[in-house]
Parts: sequence; C-alpha cells; structure tokens
Amino acid sequence: MKSHLIAHFFPNFIGLNILAMITRRAFIQQTGLLSIAAFAGSSFLSKKSHPIGLQLYTLRDNISKDPKGVIEKVAVIGYKEVESFGYNSGKYFGISATEFSAFLKANGLSHPSSHYMLAGVNGNWGKAIDDAATCGQKYMVLAYLLDTERTSIDDYKKIAAQINTAAAACKKAGIQFCYHNHDFEFIDMGGQQGFDILLNETDAGLVKFELDLYWISKAGKDPVEMFKQHPGRFPLWHVKDMDNTEKKFFTEVGNGVIDFKRIFAQAKTSGMKYYFVEQDVCPGPPLDSVEKSFQYVSKNLAG
Repeated sequence: MKSHLIAHFFPNFIGLNILAMITRRAFIQQTGLLSIAAFAGSSFLSKKSHPIGLQLYTLRDNISKDPKGVIEKVAVIGYKEVESFGYNSGKYFGISATEFSAFLKANGLSHPSSHYMLAGVNGNWGKAIDDAATCGQKYMVLAYLLDTERTSIDDYKKIAAQINTAAAACKKAGIQFCYHNHDFEFIDMGGQQGFDILLNETDAGLVKFELDLYWISKAGKDPVEMFKQHPGRFPLWHVKDMDNTEKKFFTEVGNGVIDFKRIFAQAKTSGMKYYFVEQDVCPGPPLDSVEKSFQYVSKNLAG
C-alpha cells in the first residue's frame, strides 16, 4: 500500500516516522518474498536443466509398427527428449527429417541425439548430417560396432581415424560426434583395450563419448573413475540398470544394483549435457518399463 494512501486512511494514528517504518517493513517483506521466489525459481530451473530423455531403441518393436503413436505415448509419460536410432535413407522410422522434427515439437519433445552405424559414417554422411541439423540434433553417435568390424586393435585404430574424419564434418555443421560403448571395447586384446584406443587416438576436441552406464559397469569398470580420468569427455549418458542376479541382466532404472546417485553426483566432472533412459530387453511391455524408469529418475535423479 502506498504511503499517501495509508496517511489518508489513518490520519490520526500514524505519524510520518511510523509511516516510514511501515513502508520500509513492507518493502523488506516484499523483497524478501521476491528473493524466496527467485530462489525457488532458480531451484526449479535447476531441476529442469537436465530433462529426462529416452533412447527409442527400447521401444523398437512398437515403434516399427506405429512410430507416431508410440512417440505420443512417450510424451504422455513425461519424457521431454528422445534419442532416435535406425536413420535410413534420409528418414527416421520412415518419416522425413522435416516431418519427424515437426511431429516431435508438436508433442513437446526435442531430439538432441541420434544413433548411427559405422556403415553410415563411411557412407552418405553428408546427407545424414544435413538431416540431423534439420531435426535440431546436437549430437550424432556411433552406436555399435559389428563383430567383423572389431577383430583386432588395428581395427580400432582404423575406426578411430574414420571417427576423426566424420567428427570434423559434424563440427562444420555445429554438431558434436560421439561414440557409444558396450562392454566389448573393454576386452583385453594383447594388453590393450579398444576403448583406450578410441579415447586416445581420437581428437578430444572433435570426439566425445556417450557412456552407457550399464555396459561399462558390466565390464567391471567404474564410470566415476572414467569421468575423473577423462573429465568433460562424456556429454551423453545412457541410464540403464543391472539386476541383482548372476546374469547381470537389464532391468528398470532404480530396480537394480547400479548406484546412480553416486554417478549423477559427478555429472559436472563428466561434462554431461543429456542423458537417456534405455533398457535393451524388458520383462513385459516396454512402455511399462520406460514408465517405471521415468518415475524413479524423476523422483530421485532429475535435476
């Protein structure tokens, strides 16, 4: 309330000094509330700084039949970002880059990353980069190496050289190239490991990594130690859990043995920008599994 209005309503009770005290107190209270609101807003923004993403490979059987219907369900669950796979001949799940991008936006989803195979990296890579840019992608990820592509350390050295070339082309388009691991990169091959070759023989300024937290854990490696050894090299993560059985199989996030809270505490060290829930095999309907994972991540890890 303005001071002159206070004086008008309370002329016989309030002197100017009291008025000053009241208005000052009101000002402090109001600015205090604003400070609290600003803090709450800051916390809110922090919570939203890493929206929960989903690698659509988890839903591959469903999405091959009804891509738009499945993506709509992903958005309803609450996911805000998707990582695609299976890009082929200029299309995502049979949909052109332009149409796919528009459909995602209409459902409140962004598409920061997509997976590619080595044959695509060495094929019509320029077209793939153009379509990635159309979809608003910030990352293009080499997803998997076939058995025949990784028979020796020399194979890994050749792949590292190919990756450098592909990554340089991505950089010109403002896109970051990444490599996604499994566990086979950590197999001993005559005293060396493929993952070390990929880390050390690629240009750190051009090539980053999408660390799959399940596969590196299954290989017996500690993701936190990897972050500390190569800080800033892991802008993407796959958040995937491991069950508490001898088989160490896939399970919903939060239902297994991986200490995600410990790992997420090192997000800054890793350079993490985006993470994607993934479950290679689900015990029942995959949409049920990704919803369970979403609920755990949103309550315990998001932010």
